[in-house]
Amino acid sequence: MLAKRILTATGAVAVMGLALAAYAADSGPHDKAIKARQAMFQTYNFNLGILGAMAKGKMEYNADLAAESAANLNAAANFGQSAYWPVGSDSATLGKERTRALPALWENYADVGEKAKALTDATAILNVEAGKSLEALQGAMGAAGKSCKGCHDDYRAKKN
Repeated sequence: MLAKRILTATGAVAVMGLALAAYAADSGPHDKAIKARQAMFQTYNFNLGILGAMAKGKMEYNADLAAESAANLNAAANFGQSAYWPVGSDSATLGKERTRALPALWENYADVGEKAKALTDATAILNVEAGKSLEALQGAMGAAGKSCKGCHDDYRAKKN
C-alpha cells in the first residue's frame, strides 16, 4: 500500500513538473494554460495506453504497472483544472494548430462538469481494480474510455 502511495505521489509530481515546464515557455496569452492542459492529457493518454494494451492482450498484464498507471490516471483526473481553461483558449479563437478545444466547452459548463465527474468516478474505480487482476482491469476500462470519449465527441475538434 505504501508503494502505491509513493507511485501515485511520484506520478502527480511528474505531471505537475510537466505543467510547470509548459508554464515557463509561453508566447501567447493562453499558451501556458494550453500547454499545461495538453500535458495533463498526455498523462491521461500515456497511462490509458498502458492499461488499454493490457486489457486488450497487446501487452502482458502486470499488476504493479496496472496499479501504478491507474493511480497516475486517477491523480491527473483529480487535478484542479480551472486555470487550464481560460476563456478565449479555444480552437475558433486561436486555431486548431494550437488547440483542439471547441468553443462549445465554455458554453456548456454544466455538461462539462458532469463529464469531468464521470471521469473522476471512472478513474477512482479503475484505481481500485486495475492491480487486482486482468479481469478486474478489463471490467473497469469501459467506463474510463466512455468518459474520455464523451468529452472528446462534444468538445474537441477533429484532427485535420
